[in-house]
Amino acid sequence: MYLQQLSIINFKNYAEAELTFSDGVNVFTGNNGAGKTNLLDAIHYLSLCKSYFNPIDSQQIKQGTDFFIITGSFNKNEKHEAVACSVKRNQKKQFKRNKKDYQRLADHIGLFPLVMVSPYDISIIIEGSEERRKFIDNVISQTDNSYLDEVIIYNKVLSNRNALLKLIADTGRYDPNLLEVLDEQLTGSGNRIFEKRKAFMEKFTDIFNKHYQFLSDNAEQVELIYESQLLQDNFAALLKKNIEKDRALERTTMGIHKDDLLFAIHGMPMKKFGSQGQQKSFLIALKLAQYSFLNLQKGFKPLLLLDDIFDKLDDQRVTKLMQMISNHDFGQVFITDTNVNRVKNIFNEIGVDIKLFKVKGGEIDA
Repeated sequence: MYLQQLSIINFKNYAEAELTFSDGVNVFTGNNGAGKTNLLDAIHYLSLCKSYFNPIDSQQIKQGTDFFIITGSFNKNEKHEAVACSVKRNQKKQFKRNKKDYQRLADHIGLFPLVMVSPYDISIIIEGSEERRKFIDNVISQTDNSYLDEVIIYNKVLSNRNALLKLIADTGRYDPNLLEVLDEQLTGSGNRIFEKRKAFMEKFTDIFNKHYQFLSDNAEQVELIYESQLLQDNFAALLKKNIEKDRALERTTMGIHKDDLLFAIHGMPMKKFGSQGQQKSFLIALKLAQYSFLNLQKGFKPLLLLDDIFDKLDDQRVTKLMQMISNHDFGQVFITDTNVNRVKNIFNEIGVDIKLFKVKGGEIDA
């Protein structure tokens, strides 16, 4: 699978642009702020129906205009696939595949799998558990059509349960039957999500370990551990045991919304004890493992987007990544970099052809 063409109108700093890509390595070069990363984000929209960096669609519309349109042409199994996304201010986002509207955006997720590697990924390590749950959900939802629906259902029931707990605290009226109904809905959905996350992590951890050892030349011992309250006890039992605590705090304290990933190096938390280089290796290993997992599950290679990584990696890690590209471990790759000569030299050394796009102030010279 690869993206043949991309067309954008009024997206971020672009008034209009049309690009035709190589099915191998495509490189966007230009100064910081020129709009290189915005092109990657447009591709992300086509695959996952949203921005990688900002969840508010209207904020992607070019200043002074009222809409944006992104269209793309994919080649998938020698078949042409047209994808279009349009957003107008104060209107619902429209998404089409082969000119047919989606009733639910969730139906698109996973058809054109994608992995993005960006400096912003450091939030997976340094921020709270929500970032790590998002990472798990992003990978699984690209391989399991029902998973995203289950997460949406769970979050809705969780919100209802929390609202009921607050109402009980405000009014003093406690209806155990209503709470029991919500608990049944929450545990049903939560257990299904838990089983899928657990099964995913059993496969994913081994893939991650192989990638980390490759990147670090087996120099360090790292751990990636799935943490969930449901590993210790039955979900329904946990809710019953903690009902008084939940009533006091006016929120649900047990469930898969508390799941986390533990990142460790030599038995210590990566967040506190990992060097910048070790944290970068960990993140890249995570993303490469995501790529490998999607490749295995889908039976074809996802798109790989590498945003500004040459500035952020040392020579050893760049060499390892390029080694994988030269071995054709990846399919279509999109890269941004500020230094055109550096990119040319890197790919000349490994004998890989690239298609170069020079970006300047929302204009593109191919």
